[in-house]
Amino acid sequence: MSETRHDWTKAEIMAIYNKPLMELLYEAATIHREHHDPNTVQVSTLLSIKTGGCPEDCGYCPQAARYHTDIETNDLMKVSHVKAQALRAKASGSSRVCMGAAWRNVKDGPEFDQVLEMVRTINKLDMEVCCTLGMLTENQAKRLAEAGLYAYNHNLDTSEDYYKDVISTRAFEDRLQTIDNVRKSNVTVCSGGIIGMGERLEDRAGMLVALTSLNPQPESVPINALVAVEGTPMAEIEPVAIWDMIRMVATTRIVLPETQVRLSAGRTEMSREGQAMCFFAGANSIFAGDKLLTTPNPDVNEDMEMFKLLGLNPQKPFVKVAQPTTTEAADSELVPLGEKPKWTRPGHTIARNETAKQDAKLAE
Repeated sequence: MSETRHDWTKAEIMAIYNKPLMELLYEAATIHREHHDPNTVQVSTLLSIKTGGCPEDCGYCPQAARYHTDIETNDLMKVSHVKAQALRAKASGSSRVCMGAAWRNVKDGPEFDQVLEMVRTINKLDMEVCCTLGMLTENQAKRLAEAGLYAYNHNLDTSEDYYKDVISTRAFEDRLQTIDNVRKSNVTVCSGGIIGMGERLEDRAGMLVALTSLNPQPESVPINALVAVEGTPMAEIEPVAIWDMIRMVATTRIVLPETQVRLSAGRTEMSREGQAMCFFAGANSIFAGDKLLTTPNPDVNEDMEMFKLLGLNPQKPFVKVAQPTTTEAADSELVPLGEKPKWTRPGHTIARNETAKQDAKLAE
């Protein structure tokens, strides 16, 4: 059985990534079979519960208020709407619902209370519940755990070195602090990143160094390919090659042997053959549905056809970690603390982000 290491170096990871492809795939597939069922892939549904208007400056994101991307914004969904979407996802084969809100950070109050009720509602449907709501405090993480949250997503996005070339409104350390706050609860961690943003191979390796250094390592690591959206600073970047995705998935599987590796954004650009190679290399989760928050995604029926063709079975919920219990709001022992943490605002500017911001003003 391959061991879980927390001391990988960037040079070691780059050497793995650059192995002859067949050798890399064989090693990754062997490790995958030691820790996971190779014919089982989890199907997750990503639901944008609050879209657009985000104050952050992330060069890849169409939800940033400062860019002109023509996305349809919406206020926080009602709990009844979220429940209906979750039931629809469950009927189509999903065992996990991931709810995303375009917030910089969680703030105590009626909207967070509404999200907690969404978590309670979905957990009672016997589905894994994941949230990505921005930065949050230890108390907020514990309140989510009490409601029945299974996982919290907070991506590192890229390496610490390249991070400042992508995002100007928060620091890499804020990402790590939020993950640490989640770890103080019984919620599992989902954290990965995006490739194809103009980063170097060293940055891809650097991101994996940061993820493997976490102890415990994330239970879930999404690997996204940049989906270039018109109006964002990265709109003109060419799609990442499928071979890069395959190598990144395989390398992630080798250095994070027990983790669920999630083949996430960018699948619309991948052939079935390319996706099959990613599954062989160690990916054991996909996001289903026609959208991933705001970007295109393959239709769920197409995915089920692909599963049938490849002989894959959808993973049942709570295979890796037991289902959390749900405490009703009236029985909660935790109260909002009205915290106002000082999350970092680095204050530097990124040239391409500033250009996109000025273009947005001209388009108004």
